[in-house]
Amino acid sequence: MLFLDSVHRWEPALGCNFVLSKHQQKQTRNSMKTSSKVAVIGLGNIGKAVAQILVKGNRPVILASKKLEDAEALAEELGSLATASETSEAIKNADILIFSVWFNTLQELIGQYGEALSGKIIIDTTNPIAPDENGGFKKIIGEKESSGQLNAEILPSGAKLVKAFGTLGVASLASAAFQSPEKGVLFYAADEESVDAEVKELIQDAGFEAVKVGGLDQSIRIEVFGDLHEFGALGKVVSKAEAIEKL
Repeated sequence: MLFLDSVHRWEPALGCNFVLSKHQQKQTRNSMKTSSKVAVIGLGNIGKAVAQILVKGNRPVILASKKLEDAEALAEELGSLATASETSEAIKNADILIFSVWFNTLQELIGQYGEALSGKIIIDTTNPIAPDENGGFKKIIGEKESSGQLNAEILPSGAKLVKAFGTLGVASLASAAFQSPEKGVLFYAADEESVDAEVKELIQDAGFEAVKVGGLDQSIRIEVFGDLHEFGALGKVVSKAEAIEKL
């Protein structure tokens, strides 16, 4: 089912390949970015796609999964820009942590790692949904609540949460990255303006235009069923001009 394949999984899942050739890997090693270190934690559909497009955009990534061997396998596939790590080490060594896991799993990880998250930029890709009795999906939090706000409330002091990389299904995330002549948009929400430059760079490295919808009180708009989500009123990948019109 397309919708199910487009949401997050803690287990590894197949995605589109962006494997670099040996020549490209050699070029990449000579031109690696000196930007903040990024870790993708959770290598299901969305996590794997995010890692792939970041590597395609010449951004080094640390990969972590529930099973280290899954991270090692993906790192081998992606080449020299990808490094496998245990989750605890990924959190320790990275500046930006992209959590691509289920909503409840992220809450558990925040509780587990606590103060180790202080000083980090936390990219929350989660959508607070679960299968319903009709073969679709339903929200598992209040109708007017957002996972972005709920997760931000339980972060330790000094950690900064950004809602991003969860507004498109995995198929669109993979196929629309680096599209031309006009790039597709990834929306994001964040309270702290201090993270904007790094988040915009990250989204651009992933092959998209970054458009901020506002603070975390607007993050519900870019979660599943929201008016700016592919599986909400938006319904598709949009250009920057179209995105600005929707804000």
